[in-house]
Amino acid sequence: MKIALGADHGGFALKEIIKSHLEKKGFEILDKGTYSTESVDYPTYGKAVAKSILEKEADFGILICGTGIGISISANRFKGIRAALCSNTTMAKLTREHNDANILALGARMTGDILALEIVDEFLRTKFEGGRHSTRIEAIEL
Repeated sequence: MKIALGADHGGFALKEIIKSHLEKKGFEILDKGTYSTESVDYPTYGKAVAKSILEKEADFGILICGTGIGISISANRFKGIRAALCSNTTMAKLTREHNDANILALGARMTGDILALEIVDEFLRTKFEGGRHSTRIEAIEL
């Protein structure tokens, strides 16, 4: 499975931790930046990861900024993207089961590293339930 990662300067350190964690688990990583803590604009990375999903370069995406809010809004501007900002594992599980989220957003200043890794693992191991949830996903796309 290929995961596209993107972060602004506020999420850079957590992106690197997640990248290492996922590589150790055998995931293929598509790192869309940023590559340092130098100040950058989060929409650039939200868009890059969203496009990676839509163009089928990656199966899922993970986006990180200081709060996770701005970068998730940037990604959600694209039809077919369902980026979910999650602050705990229950949210990660339910957004995959019920919303078929294809991008996980995290706030590096809001979520500790250990919890962030637990959220990532839960998001990636959980499958979409389909059924009644599929109708709701279709309604989002209208």
